[in-house]
Amino acid sequence: MAKSKILIVDDEASIRFALRDFLEAHRFDVCEATDGCQAQSEFRAARPDAVIVDYRLPDMNALELLPRLKGIDPSVPLVVLTGHGSIDLAVRAIKEGAEQFLTKPIELPALRVVLERLLENRRNRQKQLAGQTRQARDAVDPFMGQSPLIHELREQALKVAAAERPILLQGETGTGKGVLAKWLHAHGPRADETFVDLNCAGLSHEFLETELFGHKKGAFTGAVADKTGLLEVAQRGTVFLDEIGDMSEQVQPKMLKVLEEKRFRRLGDVEDRHADICLIAATHQDFHRLVQAQRFRSDLYFRISTIPLTVPSLRQRREDIPVIAAALLARLGAELGRGGLRLMPDAQRAIQDYAWPGNIRELRNVLERAALLSDGEALTRRDLRFDDVGAGKSAQSDADLTLLELERLHIERVLSVENGRVERAATRLGIPRSSLYQKIKRHRIDVPRR
Repeated sequence: MAKSKILIVDDEASIRFALRDFLEAHRFDVCEATDGCQAQSEFRAARPDAVIVDYRLPDMNALELLPRLKGIDPSVPLVVLTGHGSIDLAVRAIKEGAEQFLTKPIELPALRVVLERLLENRRNRQKQLAGQTRQARDAVDPFMGQSPLIHELREQALKVAAAERPILLQGETGTGKGVLAKWLHAHGPRADETFVDLNCAGLSHEFLETELFGHKKGAFTGAVADKTGLLEVAQRGTVFLDEIGDMSEQVQPKMLKVLEEKRFRRLGDVEDRHADICLIAATHQDFHRLVQAQRFRSDLYFRISTIPLTVPSLRQRREDIPVIAAALLARLGAELGRGGLRLMPDAQRAIQDYAWPGNIRELRNVLERAALLSDGEALTRRDLRFDDVGAGKSAQSDADLTLLELERLHIERVLSVENGRVERAATRLGIPRSSLYQKIKRHRIDVPRR
């Protein structure tokens, strides 16, 4: 671990020597200044982790120096030393930014304790600030775009965020249900409490049960110690259960009890525990079919679907794709140290024409791959590599396309067959050439060159 650096500001050489000798013996780095002017220069140059400053200096006193140092870096803790301490002087020093006010003669072990506490507090503040900065940087707006569907979703989310009732998020894989769940938590009354999430897909009922409810030591083979479940970890907070449609049938009645009675038991325990949680669940499956097939309890479904929200797919809001892509490229550029990443017009058309079966998650993967493999900042259609499954769906699964999408696809196929001859393509399609030109313009179709 790097040593903490302490700046000593005192015009008495003997005091500086004693402080330096003691602090260096306890693995601190030390720099010195003899007056206020030199202290400011040294503060800027050395960037100390803490400052010890005598009240009386040749050119100013500590009350004058403190705000100047705080103006350079307000995060650095300042300790004032004085041979003439008084309550009034201590109050004034603290108002000017001093964290501690100590009277001479100084007990060096006590000074060390004070410094270590102040440095630890500073490290904690920096970690917290870094976490907040990272969260702000990593935060994703679940409502990017201007489409009617996304506006409707935002309005609904704003209405229900404070409801403290179970919320069910429905939508295809990759549409951003997890992002919306975090947004709902952050904008709800439990925002300052814990948010925990668990993906139920593919989990055995034993593993899912112990993850949710915890277990007592000896509850089963391998339970060598007590385990706290997520319901306890999230007490007074939010639990997000992704892909809840895959929850095992053995766990479903226990989850229903949590929602109805606000209590549960750890595996192997006889004691009921209180469950004060807000539940957000998500699925890409059709719950009505799950219930009809008796794969999901109808009573649990009715409990978790008190407030249903549907997250639209990218195919349903194509006008939002360029906005989302620009935001993702800005984030990727920051991560890769390549600011200015952008899509050229042919790439813009390509991402709007693609079916995006994987939705926003797939869009990010395609853009990240393009950014990593390209040399420049301007990404073209050639830089984009779509997944085969997505390309197959876009080209083959006509039943998944809207009427407009199907029209565009058919026109592209005919133009390809006719090698870009618009007049012959119009004849094959049975429409006037002028009508075909209008459709080409409307769909932004690239006519193959002959």
